[in-house]
Amino acid sequence: MAATVRPPGPKSSSVVFGSLPQFRKDPTAFLLNAARDYGDLVYFRMGNQHMYLVSHPEAIRNILITHQSNFAKSRMLERAKVLLGEGLLTSEAEFHTRQRRLVQPAFHRERLIRYGSDMVACAAKARDGWQAGSQVDIAEEMLHLTLAIVGRTLFSADVIAEAKDIGAAMADILALFDTMMVPFFNLVQKLPIPPVRRFERARNRLDEIVYRMIAERRASGEDKGDLLSMLLLAQDEEKQSAGAGRMTDKQVRDEALTLLIAGHETTANALAWTWYLLSQNPEAEAKMHTELDEVLAGRLSTFDDLPKLPYTTAVFSEALRLYSPAWTLGRRAIDDYELGGYRIPANAIVLMSQWVVHRDPRWFPEPEHFDPERWKPEAAEARPKFSYFPFGGGTRVCIGERFAWAEGVLVLATLAQRWRMRLVPGATPATRAVMTLRVRDGMPMVLEQR
Repeated sequence: MAATVRPPGPKSSSVVFGSLPQFRKDPTAFLLNAARDYGDLVYFRMGNQHMYLVSHPEAIRNILITHQSNFAKSRMLERAKVLLGEGLLTSEAEFHTRQRRLVQPAFHRERLIRYGSDMVACAAKARDGWQAGSQVDIAEEMLHLTLAIVGRTLFSADVIAEAKDIGAAMADILALFDTMMVPFFNLVQKLPIPPVRRFERARNRLDEIVYRMIAERRASGEDKGDLLSMLLLAQDEEKQSAGAGRMTDKQVRDEALTLLIAGHETTANALAWTWYLLSQNPEAEAKMHTELDEVLAGRLSTFDDLPKLPYTTAVFSEALRLYSPAWTLGRRAIDDYELGGYRIPANAIVLMSQWVVHRDPRWFPEPEHFDPERWKPEAAEARPKFSYFPFGGGTRVCIGERFAWAEGVLVLATLAQRWRMRLVPGATPATRAVMTLRVRDGMPMVLEQR
């Protein structure tokens, strides 16, 4: 029988809020310090919520795969329904399985090959519009570029004209989501206060954009072979006989908005941090440029070039290790769960943090050092599987993982063929850990033509 005593952990700074004030001050530092001070299983309290930080790859594998039936999505994802509805990120059980089955074909290899051409075309257009010596916010540039890519590949739409609206909406949405861990969030979101009103206006603006795309496609009846057409035409074979196979506009909206936001925001953040890391590691940058010059010889890359660009892929892999857009992953225990001789009670939240595990010196010596050589096949295969999980794992692993890998490497290759990025002197980019790991206050860089 597991002991009822709790694992070690940091002392609460507040009788009422527990460790919430410390966590909100700097979430990634709080989790990293907790793991380093107290080990692979750490207990702390946030308000009335019991939290368990799990940092060993084997334990993470058991939670995400072996014993996944005992865990539901975390409280944060449950609360994200206020924006995303019942999309893949937030839905559960049979409904999630059904929706995933309907969406999955959009990410099959033959479609990724076509998407790859669009990714490179968008990146080439962006690089051709840059001027040598100009200063840009590379985080903002990557947001615009990945928004163009997701609009073109998944929705056959040009959403760049609405990029400012989408960016402003995301800022207002994240401002409210920053309070998600507050114990009384469900009450806060119902109050007529300015952050809530801004959030509602932002959500309405995103709804206008998505519902307009749905209405235009339904009116045309055209099958463009993209994600939106697949969602509108999708039939769940198991439910056809009951007449419940097709998605409603609301279901299409939930999936489309989830993929519109997740499909551009996460990759944009990863690419911004990749350019930062390359600017600080010129030897790795030069090695990547050599590979691009030798393999591509000046031509644009294609999806089929991905296996020929192992070092460029390693650069992106290492950037995802250090600055994974998904910086923590949460699950809620359905029933009591035994781990490491301790009992994790039902309804407790289990956190598995990429920021923490990806910086564990047991798996990554000198973890703060940027080293693409870690991703040589023999080195990667020697590490435990869940020592690296930028896209999660199990049945809820990111459905767009292969899309994101292709996008990250192809955009990196296309832009780096012509440009280097150099951090503006005195700039000190910092992270902002909200739903994703964003760049706080931008990343000013000067463009240097190769």
